[in-house]
Amino acid sequence: MKLSEFDYQLPKEMIAQHPVEPRDSSRLMVLDKKGIEHMEFGDLPGLLRPGDLLVMNNSRVIPARIYGTKDTGGKLEVLLVRRLEEKYYECLVRGKVKPSSGIQFCRAVTGTVNDKEKGIENNTVKPTVKGTVIERIDTHTGYRYNIRFQCDGAFESRLQDIGAMPVPPYIKEHLHDNERYQTIYSSHEGSIAAPTAGLHFTSGMLSRLEEMGVRLVFITLHVGIGTFMPVRSEDVEEHIMEPEYYIIDQAAADAINGTISQKGRIIVVGTTSVRSLESATWEDGRILPSEGGSNSFIYPPYKFKTPIAGLITNFHLPGSTLLMLVSAYAGKDTIMNAYQEAIDTGYRFYSFGDAMFLLNNKEDKHV
Repeated sequence: MKLSEFDYQLPKEMIAQHPVEPRDSSRLMVLDKKGIEHMEFGDLPGLLRPGDLLVMNNSRVIPARIYGTKDTGGKLEVLLVRRLEEKYYECLVRGKVKPSSGIQFCRAVTGTVNDKEKGIENNTVKPTVKGTVIERIDTHTGYRYNIRFQCDGAFESRLQDIGAMPVPPYIKEHLHDNERYQTIYSSHEGSIAAPTAGLHFTSGMLSRLEEMGVRLVFITLHVGIGTFMPVRSEDVEEHIMEPEYYIIDQAAADAINGTISQKGRIIVVGTTSVRSLESATWEDGRILPSEGGSNSFIYPPYKFKTPIAGLITNFHLPGSTLLMLVSAYAGKDTIMNAYQEAIDTGYRFYSFGDAMFLLNNKEDKHV
C-alpha cells in the first residue's frame, strides 16, 4: 500500500490543545455495520453488556523530556527513549553533542513546559543530575545517544524533579496537571507517550462497568519511539517498527481465554493494547502469557489473531502507523470516510481529542 492512501487534511484548529473536563465528556463516534452514530464517551456503558472484557494498557508515562547544559555552555533537550540498564538510557538529543560530552541537568521549574527554549532557560538552578554521552548510534531514523547518568539515589526518582511530561509537539498549550496525560489506571512506569484511548475513562465509569458485569483486564505496553515514529517510505511495507516492551501476565491471559471460551466480547482499548495482543503467542485460539519487544506493524490487509469485537481509539495523525492499524481493523475506506465526517462535524483530534468505538460485526470473530 502507499503512504498517500492514508493522508487527509486537518484544519489546525481541530487539534485538541487541552483535555476536556470531565474526562468522559469527550465526543464518541460509534462506527458499526449500521453506519456512524455520534455520542459522548459517557454513553459507553450503554454500548457494552455483561460478559464483555475490556483490555486496557496500564503503562504510565514518565517525565522523559529533560533539559541540560553541556560543559561548554551549550543547551540541550534530551528525550529518554529506552532504559538500557540502571542510570543508562538510549536518548534522542536536540542540540549538538558528541561522545564523552558532559551534561548538567537541573530541576525543572514547571515540569510541564512544552516550549524548548523556555524549558532550557528556566533550568538555571543548581544541577541535581549529571550525564555523560557514552556513544552515538546511527539508526535508520537518525542518531541516538547512549547517556549514563550520575545522581544520588535512583535516577527514576530524580526524573520527578528534572523531567517534563513529553506531550506531543502539536500541543502548544501549557499542561497544568500532569495527571491529565495519564490514564486513571496507569500503574507501570515506562512510557514516553500516553496510551491516549484510555484518557477518556473515569473511576466512576470503571466502577459502573464492573457493577454491570463488564470485566476489566490490564496488560502493559510501554509506548516508545515505535508508536509515533513517522512512516517515511511511500511504500508502506518498507517501514520498520521499533520494538516496544509489553507484558501479558497469566491473569490477563486467563481472562482473555475465559472470555473466548464463554463466547464473550473482547473490547480492546487503544492501538497499543492491540499490538500487545498481536505480538503475543496464540495457540489453538488461546493466548499465552508472554513479554518482550512488540514490533508488530499492522496495516491493510491484515488477518488478526485476536478475536477483537470492538476497538476504542482516538483520531490519529495522517500517515501514522496508528491510522494504518485502525484501517486494517475496520477497513481503510470506512475509516477515511469516518475521519472526513469527524472533520465535517467538528470533532477534536489527536492525543487530547475525541474517541471512536469501532465495532466488528463479522460472523468470524477473527477479523
